[in-house]
Amino acid sequence: MKPKPPYLSLGILAALVLLSLVGPLLYGQDPYTFHKGLILHPPSPEHLMGTDRLGRDLLARIMQGGRVSLLIGVGSAVIASLIGLIMGVSAGYFRGWWDKGFVVIVDLFLTFPTFFLLLTLVSYIPASSLILIIVISITGWMGTARLIRSESYRIASQPFIKVLRLARVPTRVVIFKYFLPLLAPIFFVSFTFGVSGAILAESGLSYLGLGITPPEMSWGSILSDGKAMMEIAWWVSFFPGLMIFLVTFSLIQISDWLQERANRREMAQS
Repeated sequence: MKPKPPYLSLGILAALVLLSLVGPLLYGQDPYTFHKGLILHPPSPEHLMGTDRLGRDLLARIMQGGRVSLLIGVGSAVIASLIGLIMGVSAGYFRGWWDKGFVVIVDLFLTFPTFFLLLTLVSYIPASSLILIIVISITGWMGTARLIRSESYRIASQPFIKVLRLARVPTRVVIFKYFLPLLAPIFFVSFTFGVSGAILAESGLSYLGLGITPPEMSWGSILSDGKAMMEIAWWVSFFPGLMIFLVTFSLIQISDWLQERANRREMAQS
């Protein structure tokens, strides 16, 4: 019996993407406009998620911030997954000094806890969306690379790969035609985890004041703005936190489904 696709998680994720990309074009409120008479106004029909400490519409800010959070999440995951794929395949296929170099580089990166390494890099570089994408990518490719390397070792040991090598089939043909299709499930699982991990990393940095800076906004920076007023205006922190939770939860559910499908396919082939 095939695992059922996580329709609820896919629907939530699609709704949040549409909310972030299309919502600002349709919603009438401006995320930057101050309203002196509506400071910390609770959720109402006029302002569905309330307003913040400067009277700005929170829903408009969450829509705008969602673009930045999703951009950082997807951009970081794409770059980190590609780095992990290249490094892992190279180590697993070529072995020898490629593999030894891979182990040294990964051990060097893993010497420091990832989040503290992230904090160290961001502390010396002015934060922006591009900088955060690059920094999170640099600190987030190791897990994917280790999984890809392990699976590449297994694939390289298969008899048909040895036959292809003896037949002097070009390396690029072996990798692109035989390795990458077999590695695709692991790659996509790592990618989905990478997106949620990058969004959480950006949110953590913004919450600590080291992430996105005004006038740019993200879910993490909006959440950080509300931490000083949680007792009197719960909605300022609740709604951006809810967005982060929903995206992370949906991506984890999708990752679990992809992993289960990959495991079933591997069991069927063995």
